[in-house]
Amino acid sequence: MSWYENAEVPWTYVSPRLIPARLIPFWIFIGLITVGGAIAALTSGLAALIAIPVAALALGAWGTWVIRRQVTAHAWAEGSEDLMVKKGRMFRRVTVVPYGRMQFVDVKAGPIDRAFGIATLQLHTASPASDASISGVPAEEAARLRDRLTTKGEARLAGL
Repeated sequence: MSWYENAEVPWTYVSPRLIPARLIPFWIFIGLITVGGAIAALTSGLAALIAIPVAALALGAWGTWVIRRQVTAHAWAEGSEDLMVKKGRMFRRVTVVPYGRMQFVDVKAGPIDRAFGIATLQLHTASPASDASISGVPAEEAARLRDRLTTKGEARLAGL
């Protein structure tokens, strides 16, 4: 067992619906660059400018691969004393937030997130360096998780 694994409780992975929710704005941006580069290449008559849309599409393919890898590595686990959030494949990061340190929990969902039925949970602690957030949680589960974490946090805080 490595530092990245958790024997106490299983990891709960985020919804795969987060992948298209992240890909839509990304590909809108790539599409604008591609179209702009193609128009510049056609109107200027410089054949070298065709490299702009080709590079944009290559960047889009690479970005799609990265987004898929990032989303499938994002998970959380509710331990008996703390919440653990893991992110990343190449640069792995595990954030552990004790329930007693949680001040409040935000649930956020933008228009694309709402269209896919997902939300982002943001945990706030007294430390400004703590940035535990869980993106891509199904909306119903996000509300339940917020309530569970708040209840656990109040119970641990009351015991101090």
